Formats: sequence, structure tokens, C-alpha cells
Amino acid sequence: MQSVNQYIAENKERFLTELFQMLKMPSVSADPTYKKEVAATADYVLESLKRAGCAKVKLYPTKGHPIIYGEHIIDSSLPTVLVYGHYDVQPADPLELWESPPFEPVIKKTAIHPDGAIFARGSCDDKGQMFMHVKAFEAMISTNQLPCNVKFMIEGEEEIGSANLGAFCVEHKEMLTCDVVLISDTSVIANDVPSITVGLRGLSYVEVEITGPNKDLHSGVYGGAVGNPVNILCDMIASLKDGDKHITIPGFYDDVVVVSEDERAAMNKAPFVREDYMKALGVNDTQGEKGYTILEQTSIRPTLEVNVMWGGYIGEGAKTVLPSKAFAKISMRLVPNQKSDVITKLFKAYFESIAPPSVKVKVRPHHGGEAAVTPSDTPEYKAAALAMKDTYGKDPIPVRGGGSIPIVALFEKVLKVKTVLMGFGLDSDDIHSPNEHYGLFNFYKGIETIPYFYKHYAGLKSK
Repeated sequence: MQSVNQYIAENKERFLTELFQMLKMPSVSADPTYKKEVAATADYVLESLKRAGCAKVKLYPTKGHPIIYGEHIIDSSLPTVLVYGHYDVQPADPLELWESPPFEPVIKKTAIHPDGAIFARGSCDDKGQMFMHVKAFEAMISTNQLPCNVKFMIEGEEEIGSANLGAFCVEHKEMLTCDVVLISDTSVIANDVPSITVGLRGLSYVEVEITGPNKDLHSGVYGGAVGNPVNILCDMIASLKDGDKHITIPGFYDDVVVVSEDERAAMNKAPFVREDYMKALGVNDTQGEKGYTILEQTSIRPTLEVNVMWGGYIGEGAKTVLPSKAFAKISMRLVPNQKSDVITKLFKAYFESIAPPSVKVKVRPHHGGEAAVTPSDTPEYKAAALAMKDTYGKDPIPVRGGGSIPIVALFEKVLKVKTVLMGFGLDSDDIHSPNEHYGLFNFYKGIETIPYFYKHYAGLKSK
């Protein structure tokens, strides 16, 4: 691997410059205003794969944003790795909380990233991590060190639920045939504590609408007599959890897998200091489901969180109205065996049942996905663990992640293969938040580690 490492070292600055060019593109998939920018980013990914040496690259239009596919087959008898990533990003709002413009990447030093971090929307989720794979592939191709077949599938709708990816995978199932899917869209425990994500939670995401009077009303004339949809929505949401932070929706926990005491004990051996956790977040206490540690609450237990609420006048100054409508968007993170469509139906039925007769309720499902668990006794996981040991100098810790990547379950269902989640970000990198960033150490460590995965995977599969 010496020649690969030398190539990476000699081209580090160029890799960073090329990443910056992509980070300047506001590929916000959720906002139709950015449709042209999303398309331009797709083109940039396509050209990047071509420049890296990919033998076959093609853009596939969908009903939404394009999917970029690439492949480099060196020998049909060798194992094939399918690299998945996404080039779309979350909206940058609220813009006023960014310390530098979200689409003008800059490098700043931080306490956690003393060597510098790239501040930009998408730097960690997922442009920076996806681009590591393109550059690692380039390094292997340029030095004639690629030991496996490689396929790439880079989409532009992950941040809005990958609505068109399932149909694409079914339609192109033969083209996507592989032995393992490799994804870098997760994190490590710390820069000196490598880890591999072996589990992800699923997701049910809904929007609720509460309608009271047929128009906004004067709060002095009608307040106290007519039900206020915003107040009522608050009451309804508050009733979704009890005093122990246990979700009250009937049937919500019916299919939850009970994690063994041994696994829970092993999980809690990961380095974690509650006081440091609270300090980093600027909170004086935590609020989670009773009977579980923070590490368990954020990984093996389902959740229900309000992501946003609104209603009435939200402009500058005062407007004393009793609003006609109130809205909220709610996400439920799910654990193995919970099904997103079942949970969505349970939520809808219960939320409608607790509404007082003074209002009407609508529940609109947005998107969902299933939880996934990857065994740690497979050649795929072992190859990732060996690769991380090569570059970090220590064995990685298997952990369950709190986030959701719905396509992991999709790949297992359609392609019949497991996924290795070998991410290099940190939970403190503010993904989905203002001032998202990604450490230079992490970016380069990923490029350095990925070729070792291919090396070990090819060796383990040949035994």
C-alpha cells in the first residue's frame, strides 16, 4: 500500500480543492429553488468519477434528482464492492446562525479539530465522506493497486427519503449486483477511538395539521371561548409521552427487539462522559426514557421528536390573533422489527383519537425507512475492522448509530447483501445544523483507510 499512500500524500491539496468546488454547490434536494444546482452537482460527481479512472459512468434521470452510476470491473471472478453515497444536502437554514456562509467552505481550527476542519453545508454529510471514496479509488487506480471490482451509486435524494432509489434498484438489480455495499455516512466515537456502525434506526416522518376556526381571529374578541389550534397542538404533542418519557401511542413498542443485558453492557463500555456531553450541548440536564443510559436512548430505543412547529403570525412585531391552523413535523426513530408503515398508521390513528371536537386533524406521512443491523462476524465487517486497525493503530469498537439510512434495509431486501457502515465523521460535526464541519484529519484518514478495506476484503473473500 506504500504507493497508494504516497499518491494520496502527493495529491492532498488537489483533493481538498476539488471537494471545495463541490461544497460551493448548494445541492439542497428539499427545495425546488435549487433544482439547477442539484443537477450541476450531479454532473460534477459524474465528471469526478471519470477523472478518477472509472471505466463506465452514467447519469440516470429519475422522477426527482439524478442518480450517478459508475463501475470498474477488473475481473468477474473477484468480489465486487458497491459504494453508496449522496450528493444532496440539508437546507442551510437558519442562515443567521452560521459563522461563515454555508456554501463558501473555509477551514477553521477547533478544540476537537486542532489541524483544521472544513466548515460548509455537506462537508460531513455526505459530500466530504462520499468524495473520500472517489479519491481513494483514484489512488488505487493510479497506482494499479485496485484488488476488487468497484461500483458507485451516488444519489441526490437521501435527505428527502430517497423516494426514487428503491425503484431504481429494482429496475437495475442486475447492474447493481455486488457482494457488499460500502457507505461512509456515519461517525467514529472520536479521532483516537475508531468505531464501526453495526446498527441504524429506522424512521417514520409525518406532518400534522390542526384546524380550528375557519379564519384567524382577534385574540381579544374570541380568545378564551374558541379553541386555539396552537395551544391544542401543544397539548396533543405533550400527551405523546408520559413522565418517564415513554411514548404513549398504543402498540408503539409491540415489535421492539429487547436487547440482551450482555449487549447493553458491552455497548456502555464505549468512552462516554455525561458531563462532557451536556457541556458540549450547552444543557444542564438530559431527558430520555427512564431505565436506559444515554448511549442506549440514542441507539437501541425508539424515539418521538418534534422537529418544527408553526402557526399564526410569525413575522416581525406583534399580531394578536388566534390562528386558524397549527402545524408540526414529527420524526420517530425506530429500532429493529418496528415497521415504518405500521408505526405511521399507529401514530395517525392515535393522534386523531386524542384531538378535541373543537378542531380537525390531518396527518400526512412524508417518508420512512426500516432499521438495520450488520453482523460483526462477517468478512465484510472484519475487512473494515482490519482496515481501521491499519490506519488508526487500534481495533475499532462496534456501535449502534442513532440516525437513519433507510436505504441500508432496502439494499438488503433488493440486492440481498449486507452493508458496511465505515464512517469517519464525528457526532460533534453539526450535520443538519448551522456550522456543519468535517475535520481535515477525518477526510484524509478516510481516503487512507478505504484502500485497506479493499485489500483485506479481497484477501478474506479469496480464502
